[in-house]
Amino acid sequence: MAERSADNLLDQCISPHVAMAQRDHVRLDWQPPYGALARVRPVAWTCTCRATFYELCEGGGQAFIRRTVQLDDKPEISETYRWLIAEARLVWTALLAGRVR
Repeated sequence: MAERSADNLLDQCISPHVAMAQRDHVRLDWQPPYGALARVRPVAWTCTCRATFYELCEGGGQAFIRRTVQLDDKPEISETYRWLIAEARLVWTALLAGRVR
């Protein structure tokens, strides 16, 4: 097996990519950022090499998914409903698999 150089590893994506949306995927309700949680932090994210990337954000016992669409002039950010953390993690897994969008 050929060894990979450090330069090749730096050129590769290390965060996951979202799978293509399945034909029967569930549509999430995307809203402008709500900002109600004082302290929130991303705990998982998709690769930023795509025009749209996602972050699973948690804070105060709640969680939501943030979507960023990278546009030429400025990014367009939207967020989902707030769920309990366990529920949000299930939705996050479904997003990565293409079952929700």
